[in-house]
Amino acid sequence: MKILFVAGVAAIARDAAASRRFYMEGLGLPLEGDDYPHTDKLDGLKHFGLWSLSDAARSAFGAERWPDDVPIPQAVIELEVEDVAAAAAEMRHKGYRLLTGVKTEPWGQVVARLLSPEGLLLGLTYTPWMRGQ
Repeated sequence: MKILFVAGVAAIARDAAASRRFYMEGLGLPLEGDDYPHTDKLDGLKHFGLWSLSDAARSAFGAERWPDDVPIPQAVIELEVEDVAAAAAEMRHKGYRLLTGVKTEPWGQVVARLLSPEGLLLGLTYTPWMRGQ
């Protein structure tokens, strides 16, 4: 089998209204449709990987273990944004809790992290090597 590319990513929403608000109003994604909000208007996925929970905990909390009082995420989605600090401030202003403020990871990616209503770990990122920088 030869995988050509990741054809799609979708969050499994327990609270459809909260998820719609988060992605459309919070992040400004151009979702269409009522029964299955979706978009085909975003550029392609640049990376797919398997990230250990301990690595995610180190990134989000600076700890080896995920905190007991925060839902354990099932996946991470990283959204490349023009300005991580501005995007993080916008999400905070809209009432969303950031798990971590803007920081530079050891591998050079600038990121702010939060949880979506479905419990996905979401990164607002600046990834220099994906921008040719």
